[in-house]
Amino acid sequence: MEKKKFATHHGMSDLLPGEVENWQVLENIIRETARRFHFQEIRTPVLEQTELIARGVGQLTDIVSKEMFAFDRGEDRYVLRPEGTAPVARAYVQHHLAQRGGTQRLFYIGPFFRAERPQKGRQRQFHQFGAELMGASGAAADVEIIAFMKSIYEQTGIDNTTLKINSVGDPESRSAYKKALYDYFQPLSDKLSEISRRRLETNPMRILDSKEEEDQPLKADAPKITDYLSKASREHYEEVRKLLEQMDIPYETDPFMVRGLDYYTETAFELVSPDLGSQDALGGGGRYDLLVEEIGGPPTPAVGFACGIERLMIACEALGIALSETSGPDVYIVTRGEEAARWAVKTMPGLRSQGLSCTMDYAGRSIKAQMKDANRQQARYAIIVGEQELQDNRYTLRNMSESEEVTLSLDDIKKTILT
Repeated sequence: MEKKKFATHHGMSDLLPGEVENWQVLENIIRETARRFHFQEIRTPVLEQTELIARGVGQLTDIVSKEMFAFDRGEDRYVLRPEGTAPVARAYVQHHLAQRGGTQRLFYIGPFFRAERPQKGRQRQFHQFGAELMGASGAAADVEIIAFMKSIYEQTGIDNTTLKINSVGDPESRSAYKKALYDYFQPLSDKLSEISRRRLETNPMRILDSKEEEDQPLKADAPKITDYLSKASREHYEEVRKLLEQMDIPYETDPFMVRGLDYYTETAFELVSPDLGSQDALGGGGRYDLLVEEIGGPPTPAVGFACGIERLMIACEALGIALSETSGPDVYIVTRGEEAARWAVKTMPGLRSQGLSCTMDYAGRSIKAQMKDANRQQARYAIIVGEQELQDNRYTLRNMSESEEVTLSLDDIKKTILT
């Protein structure tokens, strides 16, 4: 009977050697950028309480209504975290981070989960990096978050991007705007897509997020939220734009960009790239001044962003950007016979303690096969060891790229490789 073969779940992928190295380079870029901007890393569990996500993200959002991986265990209800901001806000409240004083500048990198239809750049297990600046209400905090986000992309070499910004206003502004949208779309409801007809009754602002073809011409003449902003919201939005211009950060205004989560207030922004095709968002974020209070904390203004790592990698591929260079071991020890193999096992720890990466053949193959393997692995040097070399305490060192060989003592071999 043939044994069953196993594969990853639909919408989940393995990261293989050759791919992982690019992710490691990106993670180093993120952490170094965070250091420069003075953000500290936070790591939250992949499991969160279902109610936290429902209250934080919004009961009527697509995430909560149809995309969560949720399950029960006893009386507890869990969800695989679908986004990063609500868990960070929960940690902020639970651990009383406000008591540390000043603003809290936090960043994260990790996997997230949504039960949506997989497509290029959109998986059921996906990875994001993001940041949250908590405790500051001024426009400077919004621009700081945007500058942090853009700096990461600039360091990867992705400059074919556009920053889009909008204001979704304060609760007063949104209430007036939702009524205006309802009055506009209601007479057109029979022409809307099915999902937009549902959103018309629950949150008409979400219609502006629709990617359905039949909704696009109807959205074109919809009211703009900038016409319904309160005085305070308008002033905040104008200050954000002014600061972006002072920092030479180019942007486009998009009055129909409202983002997909209910916790956003005031500034909303997205970074898009044509290299991703129709699903062009690399990442985005905005201000969420009501979230911390909604989940039981003190009133806390906050702003943040989240960006998809898979989408960044797609953009790198489209632009021909290699974040990492393939590198082989510094040393491959080629052995002839059991004594030579034992010598290699004994010698490698000393080489590694000098900071060198090294390996050897573990399958007892021929010299020819070992040299071929050293070439395949792109080793810098090969040390060739046999019975005669062991007797003389002098070994053949081969420079693999130049095909040159010299016979040296082990100490001289170390000096040659390390210089």
